[in-house]
Amino acid sequence: MNGNGKTPSTSGTSTPKDEGSAVPPQARTSWSGFLKSIASFNGDLSSMTAPPFILSTTSLVEFSSYWAEHPSVFVAPAAEKDHAKRAVLVLKWFLSTLKQQYASRSEKLGSEKKPLNPFLGELFLGKWEDEAGTTQLVSEQVSHHPPVTAYCIWNSKAGVRLQGYNAQKASFSRTINVKQIGHAILHIDEYDEDYFITLPSLHIEGLITGSPYVELNRCSYIQSSSGYTAKIDYSGRGWLSGKKNTFAATLYPEGKEKEPIYLVDGQWNEGFTIKDAKTKKVLDTYDPKITKVTPLTVAELEDQDEMESRRAWKKVADAIAKGDMDTTSYEKSIIENSQRELRKKEREEGREWDRRFFSRTDTYPLLQKMAAKIGEQINDNLTSGVWIFDAEKASAAKPPFRKSEGNSDEEFEEAKEVQ
Repeated sequence: MNGNGKTPSTSGTSTPKDEGSAVPPQARTSWSGFLKSIASFNGDLSSMTAPPFILSTTSLVEFSSYWAEHPSVFVAPAAEKDHAKRAVLVLKWFLSTLKQQYASRSEKLGSEKKPLNPFLGELFLGKWEDEAGTTQLVSEQVSHHPPVTAYCIWNSKAGVRLQGYNAQKASFSRTINVKQIGHAILHIDEYDEDYFITLPSLHIEGLITGSPYVELNRCSYIQSSSGYTAKIDYSGRGWLSGKKNTFAATLYPEGKEKEPIYLVDGQWNEGFTIKDAKTKKVLDTYDPKITKVTPLTVAELEDQDEMESRRAWKKVADAIAKGDMDTTSYEKSIIENSQRELRKKEREEGREWDRRFFSRTDTYPLLQKMAAKIGEQINDNLTSGVWIFDAEKASAAKPPFRKSEGNSDEEFEEAKEVQ
């Protein structure tokens, strides 16, 4: 709500007759109250309670899996010997993840949902099996205040691994704005090559109509250690014209932004084309409608560790699915109170929660070197430090390599090689 007491507008695409059009009749009062509360809220919006129909049954710690739902696209750069072509394949993979990360929930559920806030130590573990081989995922909530998720995804057969961590800082100004803090680094063993990836900012459209969806804005970068930079500029539907989810990207030799080698444009939720920057010839295309998503395999609930997300949140998720908000609140409070007691005990004993797969590091020369090339800040004070996958911890943690998931001893040993 703005200073004159009126309901805030979002993108200029809504009209009074649209207001609340997608909100269930029984929820319109709570939705109106939610809009007013976020408009006057000053702080981190992740702590706010959303109306029942907009709540997700999925924890934010699961979102790390969106990086690799197309494993063959994820590992493709490892098979390319040319530096520039390899860099554009990394760009293609990154762009291919955007629909899954930011639009798949809206398309599947009808609108963006507010995810469950992970608790400290929460885990999400799984793997993908397809023609690319086995691709493993470890995701862990390494901080609760501020909320930070760390992840590592690797395919030992291709020699490709991704690790990173991120936090989200939400605020309200005409709409919900989310600044993503953190980074990811993709490493390719064959060429001992790294790609430093920044995360796009986003905002939520469709609040007035009650059908929220994500729109990306500003820009993000991919900086390679081999000397190439990719810049992605995001632009959505404007007040009067334009298509939503639009982007334009360029790949150029480091420091030569005005001398691009490749151009990529399209809609990140619909598809895009890759062109030669000089000839404008189309070299490749990507269409998410025909690119198969590989399902992620996770353990059965009874085989999961008690800290694993789907087991820990099952009662809450079941209650949300049934629309039973009393039970939702009750079950959430059990988890939250248990976490408060754990933190209290740790303070009394003068110790800190021991993360299962990740560690805080005080030295990160590669990260600093690559971030400096594109003027990116590390912002470790906003993520409770810089987090890295800890191979020694992983070698002692059997859960992600359970025999019940069909993992071999060789796959377990591969965890020790991930750095």
